[in-house]
Amino acid sequence: MVQQTSPFECDYAQAYAAFDLDAEAATLAGSLAGGINACVETIDRYADTGRVAFYWESQDGRSAQYTFAELQALSARFANFLTAHGIGAGDVVAGLLPRTPDLLVTILGAWRAGAVYQPLFTAFGPKAIEHRLRTSGAKLVVTDKANRAKLDEVEGLAFKIAQASSDAPLPEGDIDLGTELDRQSETFAPVQRRGSDLFLLMSTSGTTGLPKGVPVPLDALLSFADYMRESVDLRPDDVFWNIADPGWAYGLYYAVTGPLLLGHATMFYDGGFTVKDTYRVIKKHGVTNLAGSPTAFRLLIAAGPEEAAVVKGQLRAVSSAGEPLNPEVIRWFAEHLDAPIYDHYGQTELGMVVCNHHRLKHTVHPGSAGVPLPGYRVAILDENHKELPPHTPGVLAVDIARSPLLWFTGYLNQPTPSIVDGYYLTGDVMEMSEDGSVAFVGRSDDVITSSGYRIGPFDVESALIEHPAVVETAVVGKPDPERTEIVKAFVVLSDKYAPSDELAEELRQYVRKRLSAHAYPREIEFVNELPKTPSGKLQRFILRNQEIARAKEKQGA
Repeated sequence: MVQQTSPFECDYAQAYAAFDLDAEAATLAGSLAGGINACVETIDRYADTGRVAFYWESQDGRSAQYTFAELQALSARFANFLTAHGIGAGDVVAGLLPRTPDLLVTILGAWRAGAVYQPLFTAFGPKAIEHRLRTSGAKLVVTDKANRAKLDEVEGLAFKIAQASSDAPLPEGDIDLGTELDRQSETFAPVQRRGSDLFLLMSTSGTTGLPKGVPVPLDALLSFADYMRESVDLRPDDVFWNIADPGWAYGLYYAVTGPLLLGHATMFYDGGFTVKDTYRVIKKHGVTNLAGSPTAFRLLIAAGPEEAAVVKGQLRAVSSAGEPLNPEVIRWFAEHLDAPIYDHYGQTELGMVVCNHHRLKHTVHPGSAGVPLPGYRVAILDENHKELPPHTPGVLAVDIARSPLLWFTGYLNQPTPSIVDGYYLTGDVMEMSEDGSVAFVGRSDDVITSSGYRIGPFDVESALIEHPAVVETAVVGKPDPERTEIVKAFVVLSDKYAPSDELAEELRQYVRKRLSAHAYPREIEFVNELPKTPSGKLQRFILRNQEIARAKEKQGA
């Protein structure tokens, strides 16, 4: 890592050229070669500092805080509990819990015992849970009263169930986690593992098909820490809040693992997303460094500048991940929150790899995903996996041989066609500029072909969202016998506007003037909501398939 006069200012090009994997590994307490434990890296090595590691607040007004030392003791109790039930190194422990202290203790305790933690998002239904547990072979699921019934509908699998914070009689065979932990010792020697051993087992978001198992080895700790330092620019005096749910990669990687790796406190808010509560928590806790998804940030914008005024000027850095950040969001945050919001790109399989870095100084282009995190090299490839020159659309790929921080080696127990010819293919179509920054065009199957033009849905969506009537939008290609496809937009309106033919035409012309005569939406459909994954990513393929089905019905009529 490049040493600078100020730890908070660093030239990107210098940092990128000077990246040293051995120097990064030396920042860990353990050794990736054969003696490392994720709980030691995130908790134990800071236990003597007396610092707070975790702030928790519930929607009903309850709150708590825990020091690193307190979490060390609680993780030891959980690890002892696992050992008592025959669960140890390499076994999978799943958590079906909301954002509570029990969730964090489950994660840390599993790591302490050398086990692998698997997140189960609480919005999942029984079949989604069953698919993930079948993939992992989890030996234990920790849940609560609100989610317990879902496990009764999981078929053909054998696992133990522990209920946390339950004040009601438990079903026969369930383990009362609180009672079990109370009887356990607060000491447990962390189980040492190798860097190639797993500590997380994730699932892809299911944007384009059934979720696939993503093994995450301890080697990934270096990448997670680097992102928090260089891209999020997490400083010792920051109050950090990542509003992403730990049931998903961005929350588990960077609301749990990342900040604790740096010895920094993290925060859980156990409540559904509302604009009012988001601003209240930011104000109450003095949050200065915020991370989340564009979906949440667009809802802040929809609520208007009056709501934002209460925290204007408080946020030093805001990071956005999960889907491309529309330029209108960037402008709005600058004007009404006086805060820089930067787009960051990654995947469950990679963590974050291309970012507009808050700490590393480089040119930030609105609408660009940014430049590679030091330790990664990316390229734009054609259909033959050859690298393309600047300003030529192609698939974004990670150069495996020249990306020492890359930790993904393949999906769990199934083929990985995205790894080919020395590259990991992201499946996202992007363009690269001369300065190395990349701009999002769309998923490979989202790109629209109309009258010979290739049109990225993101540009059209970004233009639409600039109109004050539009809260959210998704753009897809609709089959058309003359043009192959036409651009169709599904639009969610602000409460201040009502659907009408006149408004649809206004939106069409609005985009046409901002983009081009071929890239505007020839058809607009007003909807109440857009299809999304539980993590908030747009599922354009659902809308696209809907249009294909409608076209076939019309042909058969």
